Amino acid sequence: MALIESPEFERRIGIRFYATSTEGLGGAIKTQPSDFIVREITNRKEKEEGKYLIAELTKENWDTHSVIREISRRLGVSRNRIGFAGTKDKSAVTTQKISIWDVHEDELDRVKIADVELKKIGRSNKPVSLGDLYGNEFEIVIRGIEGREEVLKDRLAAITKEIGILGGVPNFFGVQRFGIIRPITHVVGKHLIRGDIKAAVMSYIADIFPGENEEAKRARLLCKEGQLKEALKLMPVFLRYENAMLNELVKHEEDPDFLSAFSVLPKNLQKLFVHAYQAYLFNLALSARMEQNIPFNEALVGDMVCFRNELGLANPDKVERVTADKIDAINRLITHGRAFVTAAVIGYETDFGAGVEGEIERKVLEAEDMVLNDFHIEEISKMSSKGTRRPILVPVKLNTEEVTDDDMNPGCKKVKLSFFLPKGSYATVVLREYMKNKPLAV
Repeated sequence: MALIESPEFERRIGIRFYATSTEGLGGAIKTQPSDFIVREITNRKEKEEGKYLIAELTKENWDTHSVIREISRRLGVSRNRIGFAGTKDKSAVTTQKISIWDVHEDELDRVKIADVELKKIGRSNKPVSLGDLYGNEFEIVIRGIEGREEVLKDRLAAITKEIGILGGVPNFFGVQRFGIIRPITHVVGKHLIRGDIKAAVMSYIADIFPGENEEAKRARLLCKEGQLKEALKLMPVFLRYENAMLNELVKHEEDPDFLSAFSVLPKNLQKLFVHAYQAYLFNLALSARMEQNIPFNEALVGDMVCFRNELGLANPDKVERVTADKIDAINRLITHGRAFVTAAVIGYETDFGAGVEGEIERKVLEAEDMVLNDFHIEEISKMSSKGTRRPILVPVKLNTEEVTDDDMNPGCKKVKLSFFLPKGSYATVVLREYMKNKPLAV
């Protein structure tokens, strides 16, 4: 069966094909925040006593970091006293648990923020953290779908059936990992891994993408031309990281200090660049596996598999190489959702598989003119990454509702999809199979 190729914006981040062959629905998501509902699922059970107040945070049109900053400001406490398990979309209605150290319930009652609801649910001696996250439940409406209702129903059912036969969808890293308007993070990461700090800084401040506003494009063009002072005057204020880097560069315009400019970025963002490049390589490896028609829900000799932990999730910290004498047993475990084929998120300690997947990963790295030791980043050692492994397939059980009239787009239809994904997987990777166009409204 011929693979359907991805659009250019996805190929740029290493996603080259769709896993399903049925024609997509088209349409758009996030027309309004209530069209994208996310509920975080954790394995926590709260108590009545403890030094941490645990609350359920429901927000609309707020990104997680901004709302945490605003809650801390209203309470008059440090942001470091507020814990959460995962960041959530801004253009959505999202619900998640947060913990606040040494705050009384009455203090929370006085926090009133537009489009934010805080509901007290208990106390604990343990803060909410990433380790608590099990996954997320999604309820997503795709709007503006054109076509006859019976045709769309058949198409919807066919895609769902294909995903069921596949056992899920390829566990690609979604576009959010790379930047929605400017998919640049992996490009910056590649420069960093090569040890070229100047190229990393210049890519971040100067590379131009079509979706940006005209003022930003003009400022970036001035950066490319070396007119840094003029670029700083024109760079939009909301691009605070570009402004911070430019401020550092113009201090010594004759001999710019690119390492100093890069160092003004938050530490978590610095690490994100390297992680994004690793994600890009992972996506390339999965795309190559698809192109060679190698199964995702079946292990081959030489594959590296991981196993289900006590929560029922894949545990990539413990892997096993598949041998000929174990392959039948391993594949039975995969069929029952107790084992998962993995691919490398490549770093300096990566142990490649012995079979076809290992060969694919080596070729991906060679094509990028990289070796494992490049992930030891000498200039900024804390960004070095030893790598990990990640399941290549994410199981999805979908509840697809009937095709109905779209009240916001006369003459068009809408579809609602409801599903659960384990932590680290992207809803847009599921949506792209149904829509087969640009799934994020950008």
